[in-house]
Amino acid sequence: MTKGSHFEKITLCQVDHMHIISLKSLIEFSQKHADAFTPLDDWYRTAKSAKWKNLVEVREFYPHADLVGKYTVFNIKGNDYRLIVEINYRKQTIYIRFILTHSEYDRGEWKT
Repeated sequence: MTKGSHFEKITLCQVDHMHIISLKSLIEFSQKHADAFTPLDDWYRTAKSAKWKNLVEVREFYPHADLVGKYTVFNIKGNDYRLIVEINYRKQTIYIRFILTHSEYDRGEWKT
């Protein structure tokens, strides 16, 4: 990751927007999968500025977002990666639980 990336420039303390926990996981995944950086950065910037109240509103930005149990699953970089989060709409907080390759996601180990 290059110094001065978008991840580093966005503050985490805005109260009127989504709080995302943990940015570190996005950065670490992007360091292992460089082609995921831009799509994850785009997702982060969009989600950070969102004020989503439910999955219907999420799907206005991400039509392919799916609810799987308690998780919301986003396709990242087409369908190469899956970002799995929990969204607390009342608290306006997104908890990043997993970022997986498509094949890791298909194994389903993240569900346990």
